[in-house]
Amino acid sequence: MSVMRPELIMKSIIPVVMAGIIAIYGLVVAVLIAGVLDAPPKYTAYKGFMHLGAGLAVGFSGLAAGFAIGIVGDAGVRGTAQQPRLFVGMILILIFAEVLGLYGLIVAIYLYTK
Repeated sequence: MSVMRPELIMKSIIPVVMAGIIAIYGLVVAVLIAGVLDAPPKYTAYKGFMHLGAGLAVGFSGLAAGFAIGIVGDAGVRGTAQQPRLFVGMILILIFAEVLGLYGLIVAIYLYTK
């Protein structure tokens, strides 16, 4: 992109930033869970499995969102280089892909509070 259309470089970074936000969701859940870890008598198996479920929820949804953002970002940036009007459509689809990770974060926080 920087060789063929240097004026579109900043628009090409948006999928990378959105993928980075997915990683922040996992970091938030990890910090929340790490803050309540105790020794085994106080930390029950129930809490452990709930925290495992929270981590898996945010992890797998982040994985799916990352795949979607990667595929849409690749095709969208290449398409925007050829036809700049595709940019708005790419952003809309990227937002829908990002919401997959947000759903996982919501489920993880719900499981964390149980």
